[in-house]
Amino acid sequence: MKKVLLATLLASAFSVPALAQTAAAPEAAPSPLTGNLGLFSSYRFRGIDQTYGKPALQGGVDYAHPSGFYVGNWNSNVSSGAGFPDGNLEMDFYGGYKANVGDLGLDLGAILYYYPGSEAKVLGTGAHSGAVTNKEVYIGATWKFLSLKYNYAVDDYFSLRGWDSTGASTGKTTRGSGYLDFTANYDLGDGWGLVGHFGHLNLKNSYKGSYSDWKVGVTKDLSGWVVGLSYLDTNANGKCSGATGYQFYCFSSMNTDNAGTLGTNTAKTKDAGRGTALLSVSRTF
Repeated sequence: MKKVLLATLLASAFSVPALAQTAAAPEAAPSPLTGNLGLFSSYRFRGIDQTYGKPALQGGVDYAHPSGFYVGNWNSNVSSGAGFPDGNLEMDFYGGYKANVGDLGLDLGAILYYYPGSEAKVLGTGAHSGAVTNKEVYIGATWKFLSLKYNYAVDDYFSLRGWDSTGASTGKTTRGSGYLDFTANYDLGDGWGLVGHFGHLNLKNSYKGSYSDWKVGVTKDLSGWVVGLSYLDTNANGKCSGATGYQFYCFSSMNTDNAGTLGTNTAKTKDAGRGTALLSVSRTF
């Protein structure tokens, strides 16, 4: 009996540390490298149609260092008629620093929007040539499910120069234009979420170029794939018929000829700020 008891005690002595060691094994640290991929019924940037209402395939990659510094790249197809003559691709490159203090998050950074193959000189930029670009710095803050962000253009806003009430270029810079973004993402539980957004663009030296946009929607997480349905609208001046005054956001299909001037393929026009429903499916991995 004593031998049996001794054997049991020895077995317990050796087995408990083994179990404790297994339970204390550290979890693998999350990777600093993440990717994202999404399919959208159309691409709206700050409320303005970038794909003439056609679908957009979007994706990117991000690297976040434990110190808070990050860099990333994001890409989407676009329509040349959205202000990118001869261009059909948007490439964004950005970097910055994020920090958290309790529920408060802070974000400082810069971003370059680049449209390879496009011709900026068609857009009334004077001597500027090459692809359409936009350079901005930004500052943002988050608190629980709320976020506020401000972007400031340090060069001509998407290679644009100002225009008057007839649509003629004034040659004045649009540098200093800014966009304010207020967004709420509320978790309803069980994979459901509510999304709300309000934004305002202040476009310098432009006739009725400034506008506001808003969005409301719902999302559902299905095993990592997030399905979204939302409605968005703007008060941008984009009526293509029956309107008085120049309507900058009435977009026409664009192409350039061999001389680098605006071509004649302008048969299709579209109010780029019109209200619409947006369906999407995306995943972060």
